[in-house]
Amino acid sequence: MEDGVLGAPVGGVPARMLGSETAAPGRVEHRMSERITVEISDGIADVRLNRGDKMNAMDGPMFKALIETADELAKTEGLRAVVLSGNGPAWCAGLDFSGFQSMAGGGESNTSSIGEMENERITHNAQQAVWGWRELPVPVIAAVHGVAFGAGIQLAAGCDIRFVAPDVRMSILEIRWGISPDMTITHLLPGLIGADVAKELIWTGREVNGEEAVRIGLATHVSEDPLAGAMELARTIAGKSPHAIRAGKRLVEHAYAEDFASGFALEREEIFNLIGTPNQVESVTAFFEKRTPNYTEVEVGP
Repeated sequence: MEDGVLGAPVGGVPARMLGSETAAPGRVEHRMSERITVEISDGIADVRLNRGDKMNAMDGPMFKALIETADELAKTEGLRAVVLSGNGPAWCAGLDFSGFQSMAGGGESNTSSIGEMENERITHNAQQAVWGWRELPVPVIAAVHGVAFGAGIQLAAGCDIRFVAPDVRMSILEIRWGISPDMTITHLLPGLIGADVAKELIWTGREVNGEEAVRIGLATHVSEDPLAGAMELARTIAGKSPHAIRAGKRLVEHAYAEDFASGFALEREEIFNLIGTPNQVESVTAFFEKRTPNYTEVEVGP
């Protein structure tokens, strides 16, 4: 798949358009980029993944755009709520497929920069592409349709509220590739669905539809039109006291806060120890060769 290049801040949008201008009531601002579009109206940011021809699969530029857009929205005056959705037939199909093909063939991935740590954050870039939306001081509402696989389901979990279509397909797909999730979901998911169900989904990679997602707590609402539902809720929130809304988010986040820094570090350590090992390579190779994997057993000490 192609590897786009972003030549300006915020996925190709001048940072001043997001950070330094105060949106007047009712004013509509459009920010277009190669990977993400942003439109702000009446304090609501309509943010859309903009790689619909690739089912919004995440490549290096998409990770970069997610991080930079969240950073700039955090500095936007007058922001009341964010609705995050995806253009095209899917919310997000996960990591760009060529990234996994490179694992099998030993080539260079177009997502090679996602493991970098920047600006003394507690996350690396892959984690920050999700965590940045959780860090926003205003509510972030996801409108999820089509598929939410791997990185896609992790991005959805990073939002405060999730509207999903009845026929949505959600899966923590990393197990297919012989790796563990590493974009903050191991810390977020148990709080949504409980540790036992979280483990089941991580271990099996099975798909969950919209009705089950709501039933188990993975989603908040099921809707035939998730984007319309998300926008309606955003407008309701935008009509409330902005100070009280932000305080409410801070309080709820604090209620279950733990040592996220050490948890995210463990995510990075676990996946680093898996990538390139015989069983991980066998997982990828067997998938592309359409055969049953032949795994070596874990050595158990005395």
